[in-house]
Amino acid sequence: MNIRVANDSDLEAIREIYLSAFDDNEKEIVSSIAIDILTENSSPPPITLVAEIDGILVGHVSFSPVRLRIDKQLLGYILAPLAVKPEYQKSGIGSKLVERGMQQLKRQDIPIIFVYGDPKYYGRFGFMGDLAQAFLPPYTLQYPGGWQAIELNSQRGCAPAGSIECVTSLCKPELW
Repeated sequence: MNIRVANDSDLEAIREIYLSAFDDNEKEIVSSIAIDILTENSSPPPITLVAEIDGILVGHVSFSPVRLRIDKQLLGYILAPLAVKPEYQKSGIGSKLVERGMQQLKRQDIPIIFVYGDPKYYGRFGFMGDLAQAFLPPYTLQYPGGWQAIELNSQRGCAPAGSIECVTSLCKPELW
């Protein structure tokens, strides 16, 4: 398996990953978010990674910057979305994508990563609800227990708590 940075030529394959991995209620919106984040114009830019096996894209993850709403200071990144084609799930591909992205952000001295997802899945990487509680997501959460964070660089420390804002692609209330 090869993990690499996604590029514009991967757009359709990334879309297909999400269409196959998510149910009918979510697949269109999540596939659109993945594509939108890949083409998002933000500073710093999002990190989008793909997993490739024998030349076929089988997994994808995005990490995009989040800022404090009050002063626009870069706070960290948010992991969203993540998907692996169903026939490749349960083989560690999603975990490898998440770990690679976290390593890259740690090297960039990013202090914190947020995620809004299954605590059982993301907890194994060290994401915790307690840490995230000091930071208000952009919208009211449907599942508050899914709001989690992990501190990557404790020596740097996180910015003061407060409301956060995401890249445009994630600013849709129905996602939260």
